Order: sequence, then structure tokens, then C-alpha cells
Amino acid sequence: MLVVTLPRRPLRTVLATVAVACALVLAGCTGGSDSPTQPDGDGGGGGASGWSYRDATGSTVRLDRAPERIVALDDVAISLVRYGLHPVGTFGRLPIEQDDRWSGLDTTGITDVGSTPAGATAGDGSDGIDVDRVAALHPDLIITTVAPVDAAGTLPEDAPGTGIADAEQHDALADLAPIAEVRWGGDGVDVLRDVAGLATSLGAEQSVVDAAETDFDRAAKALESETRDHDVRLTAMYADHDGVYVARPDDDPALQLWASHGADLTVPGPKGHYWGVYSWPNAGKVGGDVLLLSDEGYQVDDLERQATFADQPALVAGQVHPWVRPVFDYASQAAAMEQLTGWIAASERLER
Repeated sequence: MLVVTLPRRPLRTVLATVAVACALVLAGCTGGSDSPTQPDGDGGGGGASGWSYRDATGSTVRLDRAPERIVALDDVAISLVRYGLHPVGTFGRLPIEQDDRWSGLDTTGITDVGSTPAGATAGDGSDGIDVDRVAALHPDLIITTVAPVDAAGTLPEDAPGTGIADAEQHDALADLAPIAEVRWGGDGVDVLRDVAGLATSLGAEQSVVDAAETDFDRAAKALESETRDHDVRLTAMYADHDGVYVARPDDDPALQLWASHGADLTVPGPKGHYWGVYSWPNAGKVGGDVLLLSDEGYQVDDLERQATFADQPALVAGQVHPWVRPVFDYASQAAAMEQLTGWIAASERLER
């Protein structure tokens, strides 16, 4: 399924904090010894220069050797596993067994340390991260993400990081291990490269990364070819009781990536970072030949009950497909683009 990062708190109050992806800077790194994060076989030895990583906030994590026991946000952890690594713990929106993005991956030995459901806020009784469970894993490094709050790429000041409830929880986790934050905003290709670079610094085999990148390039060319021959417009959206939220392609790394390979994506009229918001009285203005509908809000049955949206052409034609949170490794994005290409090929251009 296709993917989008949506806010962890109510959409009305945190629309600007949703997913998007820019570049973080990798400093000199060396491989570690065989460990839970290392691929099968010889993972290499820690070098005398140690391991360092400059994250999105400008902070540099320095360790004597490459971290071996990693706890990571699911958006990142899934990519690490696809690159042949094995974190000891993960956290995110859903437990592993409920998140289809883990399907087919070996999760043996990966502890789920807590989840924060969509719409949850700090202190509202949601499970969130269990700090004691993290402590029991004796992590060397904790990885999360941070999203810009405007088109200029400004990061929120003192944000705890995706999936971390608040500053107090951040500090409790930081007492256990350094926290590195990946910038989740900007050009999608930069995010792909950054995550791949992080993975190789942690011990992923370059040949695994290269093979996945080859598949990605093939999928990108197929998408470009299909979009040249088939002119349909895609609308990436979320909906709830307040209205329809159409994602701005330049503010979402996955959408930006697909657009760079030919996908024609709706640019919403209403101003705002990431989302263009249409109240239900104005929802009839939302166009598109194909709807990419977030799986975290209203679904087709709900939309069909909205008088101002029920006759939306793509909805009537049944050209609606799921849009779920992004994973930024080459294999995951290759699969997403292959699926998108198939949907475009099977869709018709509707009256606009």
C-alpha cells in the first residue's frame, strides 16, 4: 500500500507537523562487531575512530563503535530490517502485528516498546513508549524522526521527536541512550539516500543497498513511462468530521518523489503547510481522477455519506486507493511506485 505520515495529535491542531523528508548529514562511521543490528555473517569490526552521526537537529552522536542495540521508530526500523539489519526494539503508531508494513519481514527478537495511535496527545492515557521496556533492552542508540513546520524546512524548536510523548519522556529516553532524529521533510530522493547511508554506517551490506536501488530505478522508469502515456490526476487526502485535507505534494517526501517521476498530483487551493483544508461545505471543490485516501480517517463509506462529496468523480468511479505512512528504503519505495503505476494504468481520466 502507498504511504503517508499523518500527525500523532489531532489534525486540527498539528497539521504542520506531518510527514515529510529532507537530508540529514552523515559523519564518518565504522562498522560494528556482530550484533542484533548487524546483518548475517561478518559485520566488520569497530574502527579506532569510532562512530558518529550528525542528525537533523544539528546534534552529533558520537560512540566508540557503531551502535549494536538500536531502538527505532517503525518508519525507520522497517527500512533497517529491509537492509538486513535487526533492531532490538521499535515504537510507532501501531504494534508490529497490526502494521501491514512489517508483513513478510523477520521480526524475531524485535521488541515492541509501545505505540501512539493516530490522534493521541501526551497525557491522554494512550499507551505510548514504555520507558522501562526500552531500558530493559539496553539500547546503544534510539532513532526517531522530526518534520518541518513550513515550506522553508524549519524544524520545530524543542520537539521531542516522532512517537515520543513530550520533553519529559525524551529526557528519560536520552538517559538510556543517545537519540538521533532523521529529518522527515524535503525531496524524497534525499530521504532515501540518508536512510541508506545510515543503514550502511550501521553495518548493512552495500550490495544489498545497491540491489534495492536498482529495483527502485526500474520502478521509477516504469512510472515515468506509464504517466507519459496515461494522463490521470491523483489526489492524496485525509478526511474527518471537519472536512477534507488534501496533501501538498512539495511538502510530502513520498508525493514529491512520485511527482518527480511523472505522477500528476493535485495541488490544493487553500493555503497552508502540508495540507490544503476544505470544510465539508467546500468539499465539492476537491478534484482528481484517482483518490489516494489515508487509512487513518474517513473511508469510502464515510465519504459517500457526505452530501458535498458523494458525487466526487473518482469516488463515484471507484478509483480510490489506500494511502499509508511512508517507508524510505529503496525496496519499499520501489514497491510503492510499482503499485502506483498499476493503479494509474487501470484508471480512466474523468471529466474535470
